[in-house]
Amino acid sequence: MQPALSYRHRVIAEEDLVFIRKLIADHPQSSRRRLSERLCQAWNWVQANGALRSMVCRGLMLMLHRRGLIELPAVRQVSRNPLVERSAPVAVASDEAPLCTMLAALGGLEIRQVRRTPDEAVFNALMHHHHYLGYTQPVGEHLKYMVYAGGRPIACMAWSSAPRHLGSRDRFIGWTAQARLANIRLLAYNTRFLILPWVTVPHLASHLLGRIARRLSADWQALYAHPIYFVETFIDPARFRGTCYRAANWIHMGVTTGRGKDAPTYAPNRSIKNVLGLPLVKDFRQRLSHLAERGEPQAA
Repeated sequence: MQPALSYRHRVIAEEDLVFIRKLIADHPQSSRRRLSERLCQAWNWVQANGALRSMVCRGLMLMLHRRGLIELPAVRQVSRNPLVERSAPVAVASDEAPLCTMLAALGGLEIRQVRRTPDEAVFNALMHHHHYLGYTQPVGEHLKYMVYAGGRPIACMAWSSAPRHLGSRDRFIGWTAQARLANIRLLAYNTRFLILPWVTVPHLASHLLGRIARRLSADWQALYAHPIYFVETFIDPARFRGTCYRAANWIHMGVTTGRGKDAPTYAPNRSIKNVLGLPLVKDFRQRLSHLAERGEPQAA
């Protein structure tokens, strides 16, 4: 008996293959891109914000084509991949005069979500030139924040979609594999946090973590049409103690395995990191475990 064929957790039955073959035959002039859009529309395969999952669908159709299960039309155009060919962010002029003061003396701080705004390029440049990990363009859903004091940028923070599998996190939440698959989009991962190197303000980092955590779900809802109920991050203990996260009430959930998502063996191939998390709603476990049975996400 042949094992079930699946792609991104969607099982592909024989009748699905028949449907795709007929779709291709009925639209002989359509490009691969257009065929994937037609298939998404036929299957109602959409993201939470209603956008077609055309990239995922193109990946599915390409997999079936390579296995000889369908015959796609010839490639008409080889498009450049901006993620592969992306050039490093260009440095931007900024006020690097030392800022050493107390938090209360900073006055009102302005926090801007800069994803899809003109300030996003400034964020990318500051992160690239001043964060020890540099800048990497996130894949999937993500938000970027810049913090200003007196009109001057002093900090940057990035959030993205959470890793699909994270043992310590999954045990802490206590959800099933099915619930995790359905609700992983309701988590966010703090990928970068940068206090600019000329800024020395005690308690600033934990203050910003708290303020941004309080608005993150609403900002995510505005851009991606769903809330966030839980956030997480990794801390490299060889470099940091995670003091600001703990001061902002983040919880130590465990450690990573050190293998990464694509490790070919069970042997660690990278540094082991502490895993910290923060619930954004009190009943996060119930929401993350049972939303698949109750329908759409509830308001935070």
